[in-house]
Amino acid sequence: MLAFLVAVMVACWSLNFIFGKVALRYWSPLALAAFRVELAGLIMLPIYLLFRSRKPPGAAAEGPRAGFDRRDFWTFAQLGFLGVGVNQICFTIGLNYTTVGHSALIIGMGPILIMLLARLQGLEALTVKKLLGMAIAFGGVIVLASEHGLSLRSGTLRGDLITFVGALAFALYTVQGKKVAGEYDTISMNAFNYFFGAVLVLPLAAYQVLRLGRTTGWSAVPWQGWAALVYMAGFASVLAYLIYFWVLRHMTAARLGAFGYLHPVLTTVMGIVLLGEKLTRHVVVGGGLVLAGVYLIESGPRENQLKANSIKE
Repeated sequence: MLAFLVAVMVACWSLNFIFGKVALRYWSPLALAAFRVELAGLIMLPIYLLFRSRKPPGAAAEGPRAGFDRRDFWTFAQLGFLGVGVNQICFTIGLNYTTVGHSALIIGMGPILIMLLARLQGLEALTVKKLLGMAIAFGGVIVLASEHGLSLRSGTLRGDLITFVGALAFALYTVQGKKVAGEYDTISMNAFNYFFGAVLVLPLAAYQVLRLGRTTGWSAVPWQGWAALVYMAGFASVLAYLIYFWVLRHMTAARLGAFGYLHPVLTTVMGIVLLGEKLTRHVVVGGGLVLAGVYLIESGPRENQLKANSIKE
């Protein structure tokens, strides 16, 4: 079940790269990012209310909480700010200003950032096999990204830096989320994150609504733009994040984060199938290294995972 859900999550986020490129043809980066966050919050609202109505009385006292605990106010505010606000906005804006190769390399740094942050906070223990797997997988990402060029040209530097900020925010989001993942059920966890994120991004969304209204931009957005927005909010945000936090309850942050290395590989394969891109040596070698690194990490000892899952703050 874990393997299947992780596969669905990776597929959703990899497709999000392609849908994001399509959406940016019709939306401005800020409008797309803001509307994605707000729409995801609206989608989460009925899911959360339906879940609360069907949760048996007393279940919250015996297991993960479904209701909001005011003691965790700042925790969810941070998670909403980092994982929903900063991460998704920086992903969208960075994607608009940088290349596919640069994005793949920077996103590939995410698992390493997660591992280091988790280690600094005492949530993970580093093993030789885990470090070696991370190094091999990251090497594969570099091979993939090198096909599109790795020089920091002025035209992509801005997008590179913005994308890195988003990757760092998601790494912090993962490590912070691990601390309360055992306290809340998956639906409540994501609902509170998106509710806080939607509130924080609301001023930006309102401004984009007014701006589009003044420039008659609404009528200029075709169905492809709306479909891409709905996918980014419903699948890449809601569905993928629900899976992410459910799996995070059963897997260490670094182990789950390692699957992020699969995104450049799967995105490249989708580009070949959907966009007619060529299968090159970079794709074969880089993809093979990524898969080998993830396998090495996943074949490591499970003791650290059990220890990490027992930590609650």
